[in-house]
Amino acid sequence: MSGFSIPLSGLESTSQSLNVIANNLANLNTDGYKDETLNFSAIFNQMQGTSGNGDPIQTGSGVQVSATSSNFTNGSVTSTGVASNMALQGNGFFVVQNGSQTDYTRSGNFTVNSLGQLTTTNGELVMGYPATNGVVSTSETLAPISVDSSSTVPAVASTTFQMSTNLDSSGGVGATFSTPITVYDSLGTSQTLSVQYTNTAANTWSYSITIPAAATGGTGNPTSIASGTLTFDQNGNLKTPTGTVTGIKISGLADGAADMDLTWNLDNTSGNPTITQQDSASATSTTTQNGYGVGTLTSYSVLPDGTVQGQFSNDQTLALGQVAVANFANAQGLAQSGQSDYQATFASGAAVVGQAGVGGDGTITGGAVEGSNVDLSTEFANMIVAQQGYEANAKALTTLDQISQATIQMMTA
Repeated sequence: MSGFSIPLSGLESTSQSLNVIANNLANLNTDGYKDETLNFSAIFNQMQGTSGNGDPIQTGSGVQVSATSSNFTNGSVTSTGVASNMALQGNGFFVVQNGSQTDYTRSGNFTVNSLGQLTTTNGELVMGYPATNGVVSTSETLAPISVDSSSTVPAVASTTFQMSTNLDSSGGVGATFSTPITVYDSLGTSQTLSVQYTNTAANTWSYSITIPAAATGGTGNPTSIASGTLTFDQNGNLKTPTGTVTGIKISGLADGAADMDLTWNLDNTSGNPTITQQDSASATSTTTQNGYGVGTLTSYSVLPDGTVQGQFSNDQTLALGQVAVANFANAQGLAQSGQSDYQATFASGAAVVGQAGVGGDGTITGGAVEGSNVDLSTEFANMIVAQQGYEANAKALTTLDQISQATIQMMTA
């Protein structure tokens, strides 16, 4: 009896549905897992003629699985405090690579391998845009993201410095005040300069900038590298010089570094002088300069656009790279390859690789992971429906079997 194939197709389809539901429940706690649903379609392939008005007479031949749909909505984000972990919220996938094979994943529970590279839990390299001297180049070919703790930042020689200083107007002629400031030479060695102010007349101070004699290979008194005069108006505001003092040169450094040519910025970013003369104790509140010594990586964090930002021991913050995000014209066309990974297919289209938060791609939360989006109550409801479908088809199969047995008995009686 051909009718046996119909309930058998129902048993097979509902059995596959139960398998999918079981797989969803098994991955309830799998980071980045996306809930799956089976889609069914009817089979009508038996044509028995037409009715009196010409309508086709068809007999259904059962049911079949037509597609598997993945629910790519966001899972909940859980903070882990692990710097290498990332949660992608919105469209897109992380790009990971194992040898020549490129996969795509939503599971951001990344770790760091022995080479200091970000990897998935099964060893695939996390890919992104490389950075050179702290500058990310999105035009470069994707490369593994490295957070190697041995990474260093080369020294940068100071070229400018600034001080916020008040000189006591009540000190009288002959009053002095000295303040130090540290700058860095081309080798990253710190050099301590001393700026000494001397009151020479009302509203007038001389200054002398010196460096220890030993810094330039000498002995004895400090070496003067610049001097000049500061004048103030009746309100204690700096009149001359204005803007900057240039030509502060240091040559013959004992450590072999290149000669230095410094500029003293006398104005802040708003254009107001940072040197004042008021009836208050002489003091320097802040000093700044633009050089730094060699630094090693101490920590890192991930910004919403995927930039991996490194913090170095010399107080510098520089980009180490930028995690890439891939999107597809038809994400339902992706093929699962295990370990929460997907692979591009003809149906999905080629990956469009870009930056997080750009062109419709989602943003990244650092130090967190995206959990599974499986809903427990929904899965149990689906399981009940699938179970009832299975039982109904099993009952139909049993009934057909009983009818066939009765028919055989009638024929042999």
